[in-house]
Amino acid sequence: MSEKFDAIVVGAGPSGNAAAYILAKAGLKVLQLERGEYAGSKNVQGAILYADALEKMIPDFRDDAPLERHIIEQRMWVLDDDSFIGTHYRSDGFNKEPYNRYTIIRAQFDKWFSAKVQAAGALVICETTVTDLLRDEGNRVVGVQVDREGGTIYADVVILADGVNSLLAKKAEFHPELEPKNVALAVKEIHFMPQEILQERFNIGEEEGVVIEMFGKITQGMMGTGFLYTNKESIAVGVGCMLSDFKEQKTTPYALLEEMKNHPSIKPLLAGGEMKEYTAHLIPEGGYKAIPRIYGDGWMIVGDSGMFVNAVHREGSNLAMTTGRIAAETVIDLVKEGKAMTAANLAVYRSRLDDSFVMKDLKKYQEMPEIFHSNRQFFTTYPELVNRSAHTMLHVDGVDKKTKEREIFSSFREKRSLFGLMGDAYKLWRAFR
Repeated sequence: MSEKFDAIVVGAGPSGNAAAYILAKAGLKVLQLERGEYAGSKNVQGAILYADALEKMIPDFRDDAPLERHIIEQRMWVLDDDSFIGTHYRSDGFNKEPYNRYTIIRAQFDKWFSAKVQAAGALVICETTVTDLLRDEGNRVVGVQVDREGGTIYADVVILADGVNSLLAKKAEFHPELEPKNVALAVKEIHFMPQEILQERFNIGEEEGVVIEMFGKITQGMMGTGFLYTNKESIAVGVGCMLSDFKEQKTTPYALLEEMKNHPSIKPLLAGGEMKEYTAHLIPEGGYKAIPRIYGDGWMIVGDSGMFVNAVHREGSNLAMTTGRIAAETVIDLVKEGKAMTAANLAVYRSRLDDSFVMKDLKKYQEMPEIFHSNRQFFTTYPELVNRSAHTMLHVDGVDKKTKEREIFSSFREKRSLFGLMGDAYKLWRAFR
């Protein structure tokens, strides 16, 4: 297999499918390689789809994409051991077409997207593992080697979209070994239940959905978050923490999830459901400072391989599809201009990303990972204090409110001191400014 292509895309997740689709739609000769049985075969989990990123490529995607529910309500919970305090945002504006966010089942969605890639003209080959990148004498990437007989394939550019643990990128020394502090290990379960029960439980209509994002003592002092959201006839629930924290605390993700599911505020939401699917996966959460070099002579990196995840806002699929699209558009423009796929020319990819929301948002929160890594009180002390304060103020026992306020302030000073509180406030300001 020594055929020459304009571009080879490694991986068939959202970023790889976006890149392959845009390239093929422009008339380029594209090969996409996926090691799974089919696109999405390695994904059983649900996810959130952000419509804007997909709409820029496939404006009419809502006509036939396998969408679960459009999200009309966002809940944010800060949990103590047996309570939570939080906010809800529910808007009728989110209930008007065109809808902005959807829950999806990745296995179904990736398969649908792959069909669009093939319809656009790309050659998609599954059950094929790329074992190495081919280079010429000048060290420029000129193709790939796959685990098939005669598996040498050439291309003008290779786009790596093979996930956070990109073995190809590491083997080629495009980026170093992943640091445990920059990667979260998340576990997720899918609990099935009758659609009418799910809708009654969350006060939603037939196609409406709810997302709950959680942090606090459910992560046992580790840097991480929990999440729950509704599909048509199931609930996806999970929790993720930094890999470095799991190693230090010597606990397992599964044990953490089991404890989280038994929390008094979460358990009733899952009652009566039947757990049928379980998965664990790595999520790049190192942020802006963990982004490796994403282009070079004959190669580009997109999606999770490039650490493109906004952990603060739990955004991933939109960054993945946007980086894939922009990478493809960069290649298309260079082909039109008759320019080679050199590092100097492909640098346009990075400059375009810098001008996009992708880099602007990641740069905005670039201090967040380190601040939360070194200040565990945000996941332990403060959730406890905030929940206890709410309990104190809402518990009517004949004690006047002024006394209760003094008691609350005293508890904060006792746990963190005045200077500690001021310092933590400054750290939060730095993390989110």
